[in-house]
Amino acid sequence: MPSSIDHIIDRLGGADNAARLTGVGTEAIRKWRQAGAIPPKHWAVILRQTGLSLADLHPDGPETPMTERQAPAPPSVTPPAGATAALVLADGTVLWGRGFGAHTPASGAAIGELCFSTGLTGYQETLTDPSFAGQIITFTFPHIGNVGTNEADDEAARIAAHGLVVKQDLTEPANWRATQGLDAWLTARGVPGICGIDTRAVTLRVRDGGPQTAILSYPARGTFDIAALRAQAAAWPGLEGMDLAREVTCAEAYTWAEGVWTWPGGTLPLPLKRRRVVAVDYGAKRNILRCLANAGCDVTVVPATATAEDILAHDPAGVFLSNGPGDPAATAEYAVPAIQGVLAAGKPVFGICLGHQLLARALGARTYKLARGHRGANQPVKDLGTGKVEITSQNHGFAVDESSLPDDVRVTHSSLFDGSNEGIASTRYPAFSVQYHPEASPGPSDSHYLFDRFVALIDRTNQPA
Repeated sequence: MPSSIDHIIDRLGGADNAARLTGVGTEAIRKWRQAGAIPPKHWAVILRQTGLSLADLHPDGPETPMTERQAPAPPSVTPPAGATAALVLADGTVLWGRGFGAHTPASGAAIGELCFSTGLTGYQETLTDPSFAGQIITFTFPHIGNVGTNEADDEAARIAAHGLVVKQDLTEPANWRATQGLDAWLTARGVPGICGIDTRAVTLRVRDGGPQTAILSYPARGTFDIAALRAQAAAWPGLEGMDLAREVTCAEAYTWAEGVWTWPGGTLPLPLKRRRVVAVDYGAKRNILRCLANAGCDVTVVPATATAEDILAHDPAGVFLSNGPGDPAATAEYAVPAIQGVLAAGKPVFGICLGHQLLARALGARTYKLARGHRGANQPVKDLGTGKVEITSQNHGFAVDESSLPDDVRVTHSSLFDGSNEGIASTRYPAFSVQYHPEASPGPSDSHYLFDRFVALIDRTNQPA
């Protein structure tokens, strides 16, 4: 007898515990109940945690928990001539292309929110940016693969993105720093890609219609169950309500003492004067830690779930809140109390990207999902204090709701694309944050001054009375 959605959630220990075990927010659990379906990617965890069997979850019963509305799947589909991969969208659209990188399992495929990035360089840094967890990236620049890959350009220990979509066949490496081609690099890391796609059409679809779920299927045998792929795409709950910071954060605290890389092959020396800084890792890029070190910070990185007591135990002169993926409303459930504890202790705080959104929520503001998000290295932002315009690197799908900011928080930066919030500063606490990535990598260096501003804030706050 199949189990109901409510019964499964009860077996998992309730909505909060179900969210924790499956790595989503409680809003996603609500969507399970509303849709009458649980995305297939969570089935293994559910079976392991509840002791249920596949027979208990069989879809032929009157009340199927996983795919109540799924019709019987037709036979496998043979792709058009020359096609070895498919990009299947939640609205039922199927885009055929040529696969590269890792093959997807016969029983599943890479699933995530389809987005696009307008960056002309830095595809390796983009793919390893933890902020792209849960997403499939469409690169609008057609020449992907031309600089190859190398160990120095990884922004994290593993690829965060679930897949990539490009227009042309991968270009062979033509760069003196390359140690491996992109195809082999992706294969070794288990990440699939698809080329031969009209990326302009995909970009326009996302730009005009907003993000939607997509599945990238690249099976080794070359056959596709399109009906099943469509059903999986339709059942995926989306990034709203998902706490992905837990999936990409470090397992335990560590120190960082490496400076920014500089041509032709070394790192900049670190300043003699150092300030003890704790960086909360919601999905931190390595170049952020390098920039902090070069600004004069002695950096200790702690997991996203660190409490205020954990952070303050390091006796920091300042606290940094990193970038990261997922819905800030979900991550805020444990991050906001920690940030509020740090603020109450009078510690200077600097946040970027997800850290910016979490600081805003800790100060009493709300966040919301953008219609299309900002991703790329050419995003214009205005500093409202100086009137200067910075060209910035960005990667985010959520934003701070300026109308919800309390009176003791002022807006410092604004997007010149859509007017959304790009920066705030507290007038009550020594705390500020920006939505974009001042460390870039890839991207311009217009905003590197923000790391010096953080260090100056630390020095002012910690001056003897």
